[in-house]
Amino acid sequence: MFTGLIEELGSFVSSAGERFRFAANQVLEETTVDDSIAVNGCCLTVVALGEDWWEADVVAETVQRTSLGQLTPGDPVNFERAVRYSDRLGGHMVQGHVDGVGTVVTPGPDLRIRTSEGLDKYLVEKGSVTVDGVSLTCFDVNENCFSVALIPHTLAVTTLGSYLVGDSVNLEVDVIAKYVERLLAPHNGDN
Repeated sequence: MFTGLIEELGSFVSSAGERFRFAANQVLEETTVDDSIAVNGCCLTVVALGEDWWEADVVAETVQRTSLGQLTPGDPVNFERAVRYSDRLGGHMVQGHVDGVGTVVTPGPDLRIRTSEGLDKYLVEKGSVTVDGVSLTCFDVNENCFSVALIPHTLAVTTLGSYLVGDSVNLEVDVIAKYVERLLAPHNGDN
């Protein structure tokens, strides 16, 4: 479980098959093999680490469902370690399970994103969404698009300030909305 509050702006170093290497500093403090770190909102398991790097195995399923397969060496990435029970929950409940890949329509500070088909039904005005691991609040939600307002701090300390029109982003919708849909499906005639 994550909060969507980015701890560090790191970088992608390389990949060799399914093994991805990332450069980091802050998120490596107290991190051990088997810990979880979200990379652009995608939960990955630490399988090896050094003084200023860590590695994860990124399987084909993850590459197909996220934008991680599009990373090139040197690309900046957002890092967040899994939440501890003693931590504050300043963002919202984020699982690190990417629901789809969106496309930047308008760069920040009023970032507008076109969603993967079918994700817009989980987005509501003033509701939570995660964009590349950053917890944000939606506005101007309509068919397959939504906007988020980015403050200067968020633009400076995450990858969100570097986006260009057409860039791909990982999206995670609010898990509570997905559970509500599932619970109501039998009552709506859905299977």
